[in-house]
Amino acid sequence: MAIRVGILTSGGDCPGLNATLRGVAKALYHRMGDKVEIVGIMNGYDGLINGNYREMSPDEFSGILTVGGTILGTKRTPFKKMRVVEDDKVDKVAAMKKNYRAAKLDCLLCLGGNGTHKTANLLSQEGLNIIGLPKTIDNDIYGTDVTFGFHTAVDIATEVIDRIHTTAGSHSRVMCIEIMGNKAGWLTLYSGIAGGADIILLPELPYDIKKVAAAVENRAKAGKNFSILAVAEGAFSVEEAKMKRKEWTARRAEAGYTTATARIAKQVEELTGAETRICVPGHMQRGGSPSAYDRVLATQFGSYAAGLVADEHYGVTVAMVNRHVTANPLADIAGKTRGVPGDCDMLNVARAMGISLG
Repeated sequence: MAIRVGILTSGGDCPGLNATLRGVAKALYHRMGDKVEIVGIMNGYDGLINGNYREMSPDEFSGILTVGGTILGTKRTPFKKMRVVEDDKVDKVAAMKKNYRAAKLDCLLCLGGNGTHKTANLLSQEGLNIIGLPKTIDNDIYGTDVTFGFHTAVDIATEVIDRIHTTAGSHSRVMCIEIMGNKAGWLTLYSGIAGGADIILLPELPYDIKKVAAAVENRAKAGKNFSILAVAEGAFSVEEAKMKRKEWTARRAEAGYTTATARIAKQVEELTGAETRICVPGHMQRGGSPSAYDRVLATQFGSYAAGLVADEHYGVTVAMVNRHVTANPLADIAGKTRGVPGDCDMLNVARAMGISLG
């Protein structure tokens, strides 16, 4: 009898999802041949809740190594609502368990970020055979040194910073570039260093706007007619760090600032007199074809996950630790965020290069 492997992609899309799907499928087919059947769950956990799935053929996994997005579709189904019965009267956890069994699955592979892994752990605790794979451009999944999608996003964000340099120099402006990363600043830190940003602001290091303005003024005194700020979307000030989230979000809304970047740009302009502009590349950072690095990483992760299936090793998520692919228990990583630590080598690199961290 063939083993039936379900697979879904959940949360936001990112480069490398299809490459990972391909890695899993090709490795499974190579190991097991016709003794494995792959069932695609459409649109993440929403598809599992609503019974939207289908059997897939081997040729569907060909030609997708370089394709961005996900052939299975994705949708955000917040973990905090998984045990909440809403107006539709659907018990989501019960529905997922029911459809897992209706699809006659032997295991389920869940590709996604932090929220995806929390739900994966929930299903594992409910008795289902679950394997996670770490996807996010934020690179903030606990227990792994890197997630697929991150390096591609670094390339994209770096190109944005590169291109901003010429217009900043031409117009003698301060340019504030908002980089994705609400809780973790890995993407902003790496792309900021790679793109030659002058100031990098991260969620992990609350900034002092006076120090930010001083860095801009010091560059002007040194004859530099522009400055580049790489700002993580989740950056907040030292004053906000002392407040509860509801308080500082209310203050921002009252002042008319929808993002931290908008406020920083306005304050820098007021403090320095320099003409300031904002650039928000947004979802472009999540789109397009995965980089060569992410294609290799996704293939590594996918093939390793196939080995876990073959060994019936469930309740874990794939990880890269010290350049070796391994697996961590879902219970150990679910609900934890991997932020940029204060002793991070890359922070020391930034400081050594004279980059202001606010």
